[in-house]
Amino acid sequence: MAEITAEQVLEALKQVKDPDKEENIVELGMISGLQLKDGHVAFGIEVDPERGPMLEPLRKEAEKTVHDLLGVLTVTAVLTAEREAAPEQTALPGPPPGGPGGPPGSQQSAAFQKMDLLGIDSVVAVASGKGGVGKSTTAVNLALAMAADGKRLGLLDADIYGPSIPRMLGITNQPEQTASGMIAPLENHGIKCMSIGFLIEEGTAMIWRGPMATGALEQLITDVAWGELDCLVIDLPPGTGDIHLTLAQRVPLSGAIIVSTPQDIALADARKGLNMFEKVDVPVFGLIENMSYFSCPHCGERTDIFSHGGARKEAEKLGMDFLGEIPLDIVIRETSDGGQPIVVSDPDSEHSKSYLEIAENIWAKI
Repeated sequence: MAEITAEQVLEALKQVKDPDKEENIVELGMISGLQLKDGHVAFGIEVDPERGPMLEPLRKEAEKTVHDLLGVLTVTAVLTAEREAAPEQTALPGPPPGGPGGPPGSQQSAAFQKMDLLGIDSVVAVASGKGGVGKSTTAVNLALAMAADGKRLGLLDADIYGPSIPRMLGITNQPEQTASGMIAPLENHGIKCMSIGFLIEEGTAMIWRGPMATGALEQLITDVAWGELDCLVIDLPPGTGDIHLTLAQRVPLSGAIIVSTPQDIALADARKGLNMFEKVDVPVFGLIENMSYFSCPHCGERTDIFSHGGARKEAEKLGMDFLGEIPLDIVIRETSDGGQPIVVSDPDSEHSKSYLEIAENIWAKI
């Protein structure tokens, strides 16, 4: 089958006209962020903010038009709108007046309306205030630990700019579209998974603005045929940005977990994550201390490379639960990089038992 090209996609999209301007969306300059990989196509449609809610038929028409091309397997089109933030919106917003949906008919209502995730019993976000603390490794092993206990698990890689879950789960094949037009999640080690990494070439720089990234994230949740799940674990990107706020405001989160290393600078960023979830009324289940200590595999001597116990003390100070500690160990890193995370490759190890115990604590909170 011939590889689909960007020129073919854009030529097809010239058939799609803006209903108000009577010109096609390509010549109007509305297409942005076009990505192609092995028959999978993703792009944004830039629209005026006030017209966004009315242009869902346009988005669907664009998706269908591209999907009809020979060689296209799946299509993800996202409506994205750029707007200047009002002065009062520069601070982190809390829940709008009148509850999560805001006043009926208000402009905020759609933005804060929770998704209806049929078949998914609970959703847990795994977050960190900063990068490099092993959040994704923790998210993967916790999801596998819950699955090992008989739970039906899904794992969503919400890091649009730096997806790593496909490699950690050892998944190299591509997703397919179901008969109903949804994307079928990929599976390995007993859990279902979806990531933007399945739809783009590895190493591709995702030069997408915030609204397009958050729109893509919403579609990775709602346009995927997850089926019946006891829990969907969402591995968030590091920090506290657009994706985090969209998720907290739009997804019915059961709770969040914050991963940190023991040193002060990481804990300071973890506090920011806690504050963000509190402002949007998402319960934080607790704090995990990753890279808690290092035990020499040769002599057994223990070294606290990043200090030790800081996360436990921070949790006590903030009045939140301390969920457990995971050591810094090359085996955890090697098994994750190799697509065989330690919970499945060595389930009887002490490290796996730590993940299993933390997962049990989390499930009790769910």
